Amino acid sequence: MKDKEKNRDHLVTVAIHTYEKAQILKSILESEGIETYIHNVNLLQPMISAGVRVRINEIDLPRALDIIENVKFEESEIEKKDKKIRRNEILVPIDFSEFTLKTCEFAFRLANEINCEIKLMHVYFSSFYPTSIPFGDTFAVQPPIEDTYKDIHENVERQMKEVISKLNDKVADGSLPNINYSYTLREGLPEEEIVSYSKKVRPYAIVMGTRGSNKKEHDLIGSVTAEVIEGCKTPIFAIPENSELRDISSMKKIVFLTNFQDREFVAIATLMEFIKNYPIRVSFVHVTKKEDRWNEIKLTGLNNYFKEHYPNILTDYSIISSNEGIPEALEKFVNENTIDMISLSSSPRNIFARMFNPGIARRMLFHTNTPMLVIKSTLK
Repeated sequence: MKDKEKNRDHLVTVAIHTYEKAQILKSILESEGIETYIHNVNLLQPMISAGVRVRINEIDLPRALDIIENVKFEESEIEKKDKKIRRNEILVPIDFSEFTLKTCEFAFRLANEINCEIKLMHVYFSSFYPTSIPFGDTFAVQPPIEDTYKDIHENVERQMKEVISKLNDKVADGSLPNINYSYTLREGLPEEEIVSYSKKVRPYAIVMGTRGSNKKEHDLIGSVTAEVIEGCKTPIFAIPENSELRDISSMKKIVFLTNFQDREFVAIATLMEFIKNYPIRVSFVHVTKKEDRWNEIKLTGLNNYFKEHYPNILTDYSIISSNEGIPEALEKFVNENTIDMISLSSSPRNIFARMFNPGIARRMLFHTNTPMLVIKSTLK
C-alpha cells in the first residue's frame, strides 16, 4: 500500500482528451494492468468536460506509450464514408486575436487561387477552475450557473460575427476576393477539435497562425499549430504574425528541405499543386554535418527527377554543411536567399518520439518568421 501511495507522487500525464475519450483510454490502460487516473473533470457535467488529463505512474510510461500509440477511437459509418472524400475546403482555425485577420487574408487569397471554399473554426473552453485548488490537480468544478454557459457561447458567437463583419468589409472594398465561406464553433481543446475535424472532413488545406521566432514553445498559438501538424495528415500553412506575405502569387522563392527520402516525392507533388500556376523558384536544400559524396549524387538524382516531371518550374539545389542544428542552418539560408516560404515533408511519428524528440517542423515554428507549408506524407 505504501508503494502505491509513493508511486502516486510521480504521476505523469500521457494524454489530454474529452471526458468520453479519457474514460475509454483509462479502460484500455487498466485492462493492461496499468493503474490510471483521470484529472480535471467537471463532476457536475462530466460529459461536456474538455481538457481531461489521463495520468499514470511514471514507471508505467514506456509500456503505456506503446499501448496509446495503437489506440484508435471508433468512428461512425458516416465518418468513415467522409474520409473517402477530400473536401474542396480550406480550414482556418482562428482565436480572435489581432493576428486573426492576417491569417484569414492569406486563406481567402489561397482559396481564390486554388478554387476552394473557407471554413472558419473557433474552439472555446468553458470550464471553471476553483481558486482554492492548485491548477493541474484533481478538482470538481464549482456549481455552474446555466446562464454563465449561455453567456460564454453568446460571447464567442459575438466575436465570430465581428470577424465576419470585418471580412465582409474587406470583400466589399475589393481588398479580399469574394469567396464562399462559413464558420463553426466548437467546445473543447483546440488541437484535438481541429485534428478531429480534419480527419472527418478532410479539407484540402489548413491555414493557421503562429507566433514565429523568439517565442517559447509553450506559447498557446504556436503550440496548438505544432500539435495540429503532428496530429493530422492535411497540408498545413503556418503563417507567423510578423510575416509580410499575403498570398502565393507574390512568392518568388520557396525552399524545400530534403533528406532524400522516397516520401518526399509525394510532398513535392502536393507542393506543385499549390504553386504550379506561378513562376516560383524552388530551392532544394539538404543540411548535413559532414561532406558526403553520396549526398551530391542523390541531389543530382532529385534534380533530374524534377526536370523530367516539372520542366516549367525553376529550381536550384544546395547542400549546406553546418555544425549548427537544422533550424539554425535553414534559417540562415532563408535570410541570405530572400526565401518567401519554407516547405518540408513530415512523416507520422509515434507518441514517444513526439514527446522527447520534437520534429523539425515543430522546431522551425518557433525559429522563423517565414511562412511554412508542412506536408504530411507516407508511402504505403
